Amino acid sequence: MKEPGLDNRHRDKNPPKAGEIQQKRSDTLNKNLPKPIPQFSGNATLGRMREETGKTSVESVRAAARNRRP
Repeated sequence: MKEPGLDNRHRDKNPPKAGEIQQKRSDTLNKNLPKPIPQFSGNATLGRMREETGKTSVESVRAAARNRRP
């Protein structure tokens, strides 16, 4: 039986990343996230948001975006 990981993502079973939760793809659009980040346009990609904030996970990008100056 498959057990879902965080946000229904699966855990990688192959070394060297065994057990880690897979990150969202960088080509995911902001408007397609479960909760879009209001500081970015709907057509901004997650990869672009990661570059601008310097963070990796969606939640850390969201937190950094709140502190970002326009």
